[in-house]
Amino acid sequence: MDTVFIFICIILVASILQTSTGFGFSIMATPFLLMIFLPHEAIQINIILSLIISMTLIFKIRKDIDFTILRRFTLGSIAGVPLGIFIFMSINNMNAFKLGVSIILLVLTLLLVGNFKVNSTKNRDFVVGGFSGFLTTSIGMPGPPLLLYFTGTNTEKEKLRATTLAFYLFIYFVSLIMQMIFIGTNKVIWESSLYAIPIVFLGLILGQIIFKWINQRVFRVLTYILLLFTGVYLLFDSLSLL
Repeated sequence: MDTVFIFICIILVASILQTSTGFGFSIMATPFLLMIFLPHEAIQINIILSLIISMTLIFKIRKDIDFTILRRFTLGSIAGVPLGIFIFMSINNMNAFKLGVSIILLVLTLLLVGNFKVNSTKNRDFVVGGFSGFLTTSIGMPGPPLLLYFTGTNTEKEKLRATTLAFYLFIYFVSLIMQMIFIGTNKVIWESSLYAIPIVFLGLILGQIIFKWINQRVFRVLTYILLLFTGVYLLFDSLSLL
């Protein structure tokens, strides 16, 4: 029962964050799903549910999508996806896997808090897309490079949310296929994802309500807290300090 309760809490909170911020599900869900699932199970459950969320929300917010950047992200991600699968298949140590994820999150948080700034260019769009594709198939988290890039270019939260969700539709679908082909899948993954769907939709409803009143400043603070908490938790867990 404790495991079921933890699972419900993870999915509900992550769904709320995904809907209200556009990036929160994978960042929140993957590290904590690793508490109760094997790495490939946690990643595939995250990918399946994230894909469902993106499909559910995309039509409502499609007017805010930046299709030029979306196209560049998509093309860039094609190079990162196979590299991510290779890295994931090469990892044998669970703690090393968690440590790598925690370091990525903490570095991202420090850059954001340090008011990281960057100008959007065509080549940078391709690089960000490639790095995001790499992180999707390796750790199931495409959001960090997108979040850093969009925040560094002062992108409006509506545009950030819509463009990332549109990109997720492509990258999560491709990554799921790649995971299933090269890593395999199992009954636990699909049953857990099925049971989580009602919780996801509850989170979507609550997240939409929150998004209506959250302003840009609160949005940034929420981003920092989410990334810092998740990164520190995973770091301590990987070093067996919890």
